[in-house]
Amino acid sequence: MTEDCHWGHLSTEPAAPILQDRSRFSGQHSCSDQRMEMGETMQNLLSGARIGALELPNRVVMAPMTRARAIGDGIAPPSTAIYYAQRASAGLIVTEGAQISHQARGSVWTPGIHLPEQVAAWQAVTAAVHEAGGRIFLQLWHVGRVSHQDFQDGGLPIAPSTIPAAGEAFTAEGFKPLPAPRALDIGEMPGVVEQYAHGARLALMAGFDGVEIHGANGYLLDQFLRDGSNRRGDAYGGSQAGRARLPLEVVEAVTGIWGADRVGYRMSPWFSMYSMSDSDPVATFGYLAKALSGKLAYIHVVEPVAGPAETTVVKRLTPALREAFGGITIANGGYDAASADHAIASGHTDLVSFGVPFIANPDLPARFARSAPLAEPDQPSIYGGGEAGYIDYPALA
Repeated sequence: MTEDCHWGHLSTEPAAPILQDRSRFSGQHSCSDQRMEMGETMQNLLSGARIGALELPNRVVMAPMTRARAIGDGIAPPSTAIYYAQRASAGLIVTEGAQISHQARGSVWTPGIHLPEQVAAWQAVTAAVHEAGGRIFLQLWHVGRVSHQDFQDGGLPIAPSTIPAAGEAFTAEGFKPLPAPRALDIGEMPGVVEQYAHGARLALMAGFDGVEIHGANGYLLDQFLRDGSNRRGDAYGGSQAGRARLPLEVVEAVTGIWGADRVGYRMSPWFSMYSMSDSDPVATFGYLAKALSGKLAYIHVVEPVAGPAETTVVKRLTPALREAFGGITIANGGYDAASADHAIASGHTDLVSFGVPFIANPDLPARFARSAPLAEPDQPSIYGGGEAGYIDYPALA
């Protein structure tokens, strides 16, 4: 999906179509940051910070997490306003990915930001979060080749090249193999950029404090950036500059609407699911980080190098990307409170985002401050379903 977690355990309401044998998906996609051991109060993690135009009370960011609760045509239900408002004590909330167009869809029950009725639903969310004293960015999402004909009116998903991704799309009829995509024609590029711009304009109408461009996790912009998925021979492929062209055009369009101080960009250098690879990720992502310097409020770097999604990478790339970017950086992947505090104190990052811990611990910063134990989420209700396992986790007394 679009965050620290991916389809693994699924929960649905009884009437919803679902594959009954969930066991074969258990562990197929991993969730980072699932467990934490608490230590003493974290002075750096809990100190105030500034991201662009926003003053934050702490450096604990709620990472974008697909929860698959959308109804109808990608509409966030009323419970979504409660869900995010409960977690408003985060320094910053980044929502689950919101599809920027009909074409951008790749799974059921995920929300959008391309229709008026979707804007109205998000307005209730932003109002609730602001009433609770929080700050919230919307994540702009296009899945690219990680989709299926069922979401494309029978056509093929788009991608930089006709290279299929290994994996499955979760459709209304259950999981289906991802098809080989069609390569975008160069004349279609402005239309793709406009999809992001349209989503950005609607996010502004919905009352968000800013937006995060989803350039991670093997989705469209990530597909263009990496040479394992981009084999184009035109201006949008080949060199690092060519492969970064579409991401940078999207950044220019979105910041033209919001301003640089209200836009972030998420990237995942080591992400390898959906057949993602790059011959030199250090150079590729270093190029992008440097190219983004001075153009954004922050970069959000996902590196699952500890915990359940651990890779073979030993040394985090985040500090080098932070240096290349020369601005505020949010780190994600395998941190507990102590390691997050140390990373900030060491100058490796400015803030740290947490995914799964926010599910069962809506008051996560307070639990860090009090060295309180963390509750564990109910795994079957992480994806899909109703209010159970969504808005019924209590805060500390």
